[in-house]
Amino acid sequence: MRLFLSLMLLFIIFVPVFAQEEVVFAHNRSKVKLPFNLVNNLIILPVKVNGVALNFLLDTGVEETILFSLDEKKELELYKVEKIKLKGLGTQDAIEGLISSNNNLTAGDIEFKNQDIIIVLDQRFNFSSALGIEVNGILGYDFFKSQIVEFDYSKRKIIVYNPQKFKPKKVLSKFQAFDFTLENSKPYITIQVNVNNRVFEAKCLIDSGNSDGLWLFQTKENEIRVPDKNYDDYLGRGFSGAIYGKKAKIPALSIGEFKLQEVVTAFPDTVSLINVNLVDNRSGSLGGEVLKRFTVIFDYPNQKIYLKKSKYYGEKFRYNGTGIAIQHAGMQWSKDFIPVKSFETNIESLFNKENAQLNYNFKLLPVYEIFDIRKNSAGAVAGLKSGDVVVHINGINVSRLSLDKVNRLLEHESNALLKIEVIRNGKRYYFEFKIVDLL
Repeated sequence: MRLFLSLMLLFIIFVPVFAQEEVVFAHNRSKVKLPFNLVNNLIILPVKVNGVALNFLLDTGVEETILFSLDEKKELELYKVEKIKLKGLGTQDAIEGLISSNNNLTAGDIEFKNQDIIIVLDQRFNFSSALGIEVNGILGYDFFKSQIVEFDYSKRKIIVYNPQKFKPKKVLSKFQAFDFTLENSKPYITIQVNVNNRVFEAKCLIDSGNSDGLWLFQTKENEIRVPDKNYDDYLGRGFSGAIYGKKAKIPALSIGEFKLQEVVTAFPDTVSLINVNLVDNRSGSLGGEVLKRFTVIFDYPNQKIYLKKSKYYGEKFRYNGTGIAIQHAGMQWSKDFIPVKSFETNIESLFNKENAQLNYNFKLLPVYEIFDIRKNSAGAVAGLKSGDVVVHINGINVSRLSLDKVNRLLEHESNALLKIEVIRNGKRYYFEFKIVDLL
């Protein structure tokens, strides 16, 4: 399972023009390096909004800067707030939201002044549970439009280059350049895909907010058809709820001379696309599972993208064959006992908790639960259910892991034995099954 977090939002906004936006590099620096967290192929970047530290998903597939989830302890002052109507993927009805202007966003030594922020009031619009870390919003086009931005997935850092001091020959010498088009403030690139032994060009949104590698849309115009060997899957969560579709492998995906093989590809169902106004000739999306295989440089002013192989380039495309989707479901206290070292401590007392002198170490650890399970999947047939709290996977205590690492435990090769311990209604249950090769 992968998460689809680029929501293809269509905002209906009736607001006046606000103050001129401005990007300032501290001390007129030539570049700024920004560390990020990579979670499920998604870039989570720490950013301050009006001085308050928050976490944002960096998403080339979204135009607006969006705010949707704040810790109750954080107080954020927003300026010039007005009501607007929002419309998004999977819903026919517009909902109320807010727009705030004249805000300052700071990432390291770079400041984005006089920024507009969309505030989504719907509490369902929240990525924190799905990603296992706090995510407060999305940074889109405004982060990219005036600068040259490099994604270094291997080192997990963003480099933002000052366009006035950028030295192309020095930075780009080992990269291959490709043109893209900007349509509705989003980048589109033409790639070659092999589907059902037919090679054709596909116009795809470059979508860093989609954690899958490739999405292809079935439309009458492009005649894309899902390969015969496929399975139904939960693809992620959109603006109005879950998105479902098919998963399959295509033989190859090519970007110029770069060729990736046996690419796990998602084919969203047509219901999910009903309310999405696709740009002309769009065939799909190129997401994080493909992008992370490169070091990527975006040059929006000149509509160029530069690619160089990263350490992930040769990795096999994997998928979750269990049918289980897991999310973060809060925190709980864990108590570990620690023997007190003293002159009287002996070996026997270390194994006798009643006699040993003990200190207790209390830690807040994450709770993970199954929130979706594919019908007739290996996990469902074994007896697992939505709402089960996962305790151990193959003997590993999942509360000691990030959600990203927990999901990796579900991506074993086919026929691998999976042992899962869960808590259901206060009782412990144990399940054992083999992962099925679906593709």
